[in-house]
Amino acid sequence: MDHRLKRWHSVAGALLLLTLLIVVVGSAQADPYPQSTLHPKGDFALMVDKLFRTTLFWATLVFVLVEGALVFVIIKFRGKPDDPEPKQVHGNTMVEVIWTAIPALVLAMIAVPTVRTIFRTYETPKGADVLQVEVVGHQWWWEFRYPQLGLTTANELHVPVGRTVALKMVTQDVLHSFWIPQLAAKRDVFPNRSTTLWFKAEEPGDYPGQCAEFCGLQHGRMAFQVIAQAPGDFDGYVGRMQATGGPAAAPATPPVDSAAAKPAAAANALNTATLAATVQAGADTVAGSQLFMMKGCVGCHSLNATKPMGIGPNLAGIGHRLYIAAGWLENTDANLAKWIQHPQTVKHGVLMPDLGITEAEAQSLVAYLRQH
Repeated sequence: MDHRLKRWHSVAGALLLLTLLIVVVGSAQADPYPQSTLHPKGDFALMVDKLFRTTLFWATLVFVLVEGALVFVIIKFRGKPDDPEPKQVHGNTMVEVIWTAIPALVLAMIAVPTVRTIFRTYETPKGADVLQVEVVGHQWWWEFRYPQLGLTTANELHVPVGRTVALKMVTQDVLHSFWIPQLAAKRDVFPNRSTTLWFKAEEPGDYPGQCAEFCGLQHGRMAFQVIAQAPGDFDGYVGRMQATGGPAAAPATPPVDSAAAKPAAAANALNTATLAATVQAGADTVAGSQLFMMKGCVGCHSLNATKPMGIGPNLAGIGHRLYIAAGWLENTDANLAKWIQHPQTVKHGVLMPDLGITEAEAQSLVAYLRQH
């Protein structure tokens, strides 16, 4: 019997060593999951993480005590061939009081911080320093409006570090769920009803977010980025976005030969022959500005962050965003051209149609959008 006990101790020791090795190796690797809630970088997320760790502590303590007692009883009172029939017992008041009081105490240690955290997360931040942002969910992209700043953008939420951000969220179509794992919890976004969420980023960085409620075919590609910036950098971003409402943001007008000027009624018509020649010459921003109007892009998208229009995402600042197509496709020239030419291939089911744009036209549009 002693031999069996020694073998049991050897197996248990080997399992414990293997577990510790897995934990050490796993913690030494770079984090491959940027949407993990285990690396909180905001006050909201830190509060939820603290609650999680409190619950985990008590759950682990209960597990160790219960399983430890169980293993001790199994070993200490294991049956032997010559054991008599066990004596039957019919309850013990003291034992019943103990195993009722201890779970009640543990539940209280979990319930009190849980209720406190729930009420705290549903508070509405107030004060002049709170940055108000209106979030609108669409199939399948996110719209961000800054009413205090008079700005609108899409799929990239810029916020200042150390300043509370209060979100008021609605959806234009179906149910969505707004989730920033490292900064805040997830919150469902309903049609015809607003929900709220708040957070304060503690460190500068790029924090990925995701729609966490199935909302259709491209639900998995309804992502976004939260860009937390130092206050000065955030002010610079706001200034650049507000400048998109100036004259420089208007599409450039191609030069017109006075000898070939059209009558007044057609003075604003595009000279398609000149456009074709310009496109053939290479990626040109003048051609891109014409294409932006001629192909109907201007009917759905605005390049002015101070005056949003159309049913599509606001494109102000598109040239400097990290991602396109709702936060999942890296914003390179090749990806942007592919998205412009074949949106239904890249993301089937979106409202943006295939407009029959050629490779040369796509390059011109890319060159034009890079200026914005």
